[in-house]
Amino acid sequence: MENKIDKSNARQIILDFPRQLEDALKFSKNVKIEGTFDNIIICGLGGSALPGNVLACWLSQSNISAPTIHIHRDYGLPIQIKEGSLIVCISYSGNTEEALSSLEDALMKNLTVACITTGGKMQKICEDNNLPWIKIPTGLQPRMALGYQFIALLRLLSNSGAIPDTADEIIETANLLKAEKLEKEGKKIAQKLKGKIPLVYASNSFKALARIWKIKFNESSKTPAFFNYLPELNHNEMVGFTNIPKGAKLHILIIRDKNENPRNSKRMDLLANY
Repeated sequence: MENKIDKSNARQIILDFPRQLEDALKFSKNVKIEGTFDNIIICGLGGSALPGNVLACWLSQSNISAPTIHIHRDYGLPIQIKEGSLIVCISYSGNTEEALSSLEDALMKNLTVACITTGGKMQKICEDNNLPWIKIPTGLQPRMALGYQFIALLRLLSNSGAIPDTADEIIETANLLKAEKLEKEGKKIAQKLKGKIPLVYASNSFKALARIWKIKFNESSKTPAFFNYLPELNHNEMVGFTNIPKGAKLHILIIRDKNENPRNSKRMDLLANY
């Protein structure tokens, strides 16, 4: 019988999340990149950028020595690129124009590059240029495939010697995660948030998780949500709540650069008139 509320079967996908970790270990076990790297640039948008944030969070919490991680959510490549950079482009669909722009820029600059995708144009570019890439399962929303994408990224880097092998730790984590037990607590939180705009706060160490929650509220619940992290928010954002005008509404301010990327400039025009 069709579920009239959960039409995309999101609940079951969440319950199956631990399996993503174990499955990803298998389909990414033989992909590696040769060489050593001074830094790692992870290029992606939306749910496909989240693996990079989780990686940075995990590395800081694990006290593991690793190359510097930069997350790039834009066209082209950031200023941090250099000869010893590893570029990892992630696009769940394989057709995200910003990630493809980063991939094409990396090839043009003759940088070391690898990809994670389900297929699309990114797969074709990888095959045409003999690039290392990991194919992940299709059929999910990118944000719901975080387990596949994160473990694929982790495995890619450990296979290449950039970080230690963590396969045993991943399997242990998958066995410890019991989504059914957490569902009741999740429902309680959801009930408290009904009709409200969530502000998701965390420590600096877990700001990646606050961002993930914010994105899930935006895309899954179709509601405004915002995130920030301590201690910075104590120095500014919290002060803004001391004098909220009655009936206050959100108002968007867009800051523009005269040298803006043309695609971003077009996005700003569309957003301003939305």
